[in-house]
Amino acid sequence: MTTEAVREPAVAGMFYPANAGELEGMLVELLDGARDTGRAPKALIAPHAGYRFSGPTAAHAYARIAPVADRIRRVVLLGPAHRWPFRGIAAHSAAYFRTPLSDVPVDEPARDAVLQRPDVQTLDAAHAGEHSLEVHLPFLQHLVGDFQLVPLVLGDADADAVASLLNELWGGPETLIVISTDLSHFLDYDSAVARDRQTAEQILACRPEGIDDDAACGRVPLRGLLAAGRERGMAMELIDLCNTGDTADIRDRVVGYAAFAAHEVA
Repeated sequence: MTTEAVREPAVAGMFYPANAGELEGMLVELLDGARDTGRAPKALIAPHAGYRFSGPTAAHAYARIAPVADRIRRVVLLGPAHRWPFRGIAAHSAAYFRTPLSDVPVDEPARDAVLQRPDVQTLDAAHAGEHSLEVHLPFLQHLVGDFQLVPLVLGDADADAVASLLNELWGGPETLIVISTDLSHFLDYDSAVARDRQTAEQILACRPEGIDDDAACGRVPLRGLLAAGRERGMAMELIDLCNTGDTADIRDRVVGYAAFAAHEVA
């Protein structure tokens, strides 16, 4: 296929620092404040807001991979489309995804393989201004270093289709799966706490049907992971649950953030 050389960053300087040194400093600070105890996961669920708001929660998730970072060679990263409505799953034609830290190479054979599926298409427009994947890359670059990326933005797709895609890309210990999602949006603080606790219970029970449309902006990739996890008998672990009332002292219209680890059961 014809490839565009690089997918340029869209939200550097807005969601996270555009200066590489400043960005590295922020990542160090966030990860230094993270809880890093617990088993290394097969998959992470982590938020995608600006680092000021969701960075601490994302850091709690990513700290879990620090002890095994040297074994990770590929990251399958799924996030929701916020700006471009479409049906199915969107790959990008670029060979690299760029951040202020460096360029991340795309696993082109894996991308080309999933493009054989009827529900996957090359749709660069879905990625153009999208932040749901981009904000995770600096954490991964800082911790893992060299890895290949399978970046997919999801539109309207059902849980079984996304689970099938994940199973195709599952791999072994060298592959980390990351699901990008925030939780409830624009409720008052107390309502958001109650709503997000309900959603967390559904995630811990691996119940994709329990994730309502208003429970999470990344409900499509989230439901897919839960469907695959239930099929595989995976154990879900809650690492952190909060909202912008906790991280930025905004309590009237908050956004919920959570970090989960998904573990394969031997």
